[in-house]
Amino acid sequence: MLRAVENRASVVVCSTCRLSADAREDGEGRRGGAMLADAMRALQADDPAYAAVDVQDMPCLFACQRHCTVHVRGPGKVGYVLGDFPPDADAARAILDYTLRHAASEEGVVRYADWPQGVKGHFIVRTPPEGFICT
Repeated sequence: MLRAVENRASVVVCSTCRLSADAREDGEGRRGGAMLADAMRALQADDPAYAAVDVQDMPCLFACQRHCTVHVRGPGKVGYVLGDFPPDADAARAILDYTLRHAASEEGVVRYADWPQGVKGHFIVRTPPEGFICT
């Protein structure tokens, strides 16, 4: 059930997430999460700055009340689950930009003033790093 991945700055994308609150998939049968992961990888191919972030996908993050859900994480850092994104390049860029700032931070805490506009209002939960709790 588990697959080893490199333990570094990453965005785990729910590949089976719905397209939107109202639709499970697009007209070609593609799920929103898979489309969002593809949009992130396309941006990485075009912009080497995003190579510092691994885009990983897995089926179901268990946030099924939401759509296009991602988990931003890094070793020893507070992680964040975000959702309700459209599966497009603008959302992908905002998530990757936030993840770069998260990776550059000491503990995974990015000042609100430094959040890309595209992630504001999309946070669902924060997760403490293994072996720690937040104070």
